[in-house]
Amino acid sequence: MTRLWREDEIEEGDARGFRLGEGARETRIFVVRWEGVLKAYLNVCPHVGTPLDWIPDKFFHPDDRHLICATHGALFLPENGLCVVGPCEGESLQAAEIAIEEGWIVYRG
Repeated sequence: MTRLWREDEIEEGDARGFRLGEGARETRIFVVRWEGVLKAYLNVCPHVGTPLDWIPDKFFHPDDRHLICATHGALFLPENGLCVVGPCEGESLQAAEIAIEEGWIVYRG
């Protein structure tokens, strides 16, 4: 279990990326608050395996309604990670297990 960020520091429609571990054991995840709910996904595009963000913490498309893969522009629904536009349409981001403990978002992966 790893503390990531204060729950109240991720605003509605915002996302934060995290790198956990090092080298071959590194895991990249990101947490998004959408419609009041915190969701977490592995920061790996299902199409080519690259991280979604080229610029740290820039996961949202300019429309503020979709997550975007910076590599090829695939669009994902923030509420469930489903790809709705792009080469991986119909595939989904892999969920990451988080919980809220004493006001902190914790990763349980």
